Amino acid sequence: MVDPHTQPNDVPYGVVAVGASAGGVEALTQFAAGLPSDFPYAVLVVLHMPASAPSMLAKIIDRSGPLSARSAVDGEPLRAGHIHVAVPDRHLLADEQRVILSEGPTENAHRPAVNALFRSVALSFGSRAISVVLSGVLDDGVLGSKAIRDRGGVTVAQDPDDALFPAMPQHALDAGLIDHQAAASDIGGILAKLVERDIEEREMERDTSMELENRIAMGSRFSTDFDTEALGPPSGYTCPDCNGSLQTVSGINYRCQVGHAWTADALLRARDVEVDGALWVALRSLREKAKLARRMAANARPGTLSKKYAEQADEADRALTVLGERLAAAPTLDGDHGEG
Repeated sequence: MVDPHTQPNDVPYGVVAVGASAGGVEALTQFAAGLPSDFPYAVLVVLHMPASAPSMLAKIIDRSGPLSARSAVDGEPLRAGHIHVAVPDRHLLADEQRVILSEGPTENAHRPAVNALFRSVALSFGSRAISVVLSGVLDDGVLGSKAIRDRGGVTVAQDPDDALFPAMPQHALDAGLIDHQAAASDIGGILAKLVERDIEEREMERDTSMELENRIAMGSRFSTDFDTEALGPPSGYTCPDCNGSLQTVSGINYRCQVGHAWTADALLRARDVEVDGALWVALRSLREKAKLARRMAANARPGTLSKKYAEQADEADRALTVLGERLAAAPTLDGDHGEG
């Protein structure tokens, strides 16, 4: 076995990939505070963030613990004891010992995306990869944790009771993919022990599906030099981002023809958003129909035509009342941005 403390310069012996979403800033500051100062792995951090907003995340993490944290730079070498932090509107990926920032297709409507980071680290570092799933909503990180596990790495999650938004770590735990769980502030202690463990280097069979998905994530914006039909059969669903057909990947996960990726939970939520938007359009249309019909009734001569327009206005008003009550009773969708 190679001793991690004898690696030349600051070349990392392995990588810790960290993913978070809603509630993630607090979790990441606690996580960073608990890391040891002589940590021999590189750390890569993805937080779901708005594409157009500047991010202060690297500065926040840098102030929180003993390790240096900086916004990731495309092509820079991975450094042991350093935290490479994702930037808005770019996937943060690892390619061997380099950082990759890509404009590849969104995953679950996010770029950067947790699953994309975890998948790339699994392929580049195998048994020397560790994933950490922190606070967030939906099931981001589940597929990525599976990729880490499948390639011989170790998976860690924040204790859901310690997370402001427990869904992300809870989904990973429920899937049976997590080796260790702890409060965010205690994860550093677990990692300090994991990097000292004996690692059995082993030859891994190629996973062509994982490699294809990783290549899609590393692609340029609007790149189409791939065939998602190789990932699985047609699902019968359409992509919320581009309305293209979705292929089924590994049972209940999906990719469209231009590469947008969706988990089942994220796709279901996207449909909720679409339905909600359609209902508001219907509400506006019914209001306009009722007003127009009443104006036409008032302008028509008394008789059959005036009565017809008045009845149409009454019908639209009744539908407007029912739909308004439906919208008022509908649950509010939870936010999913870690910053902003």
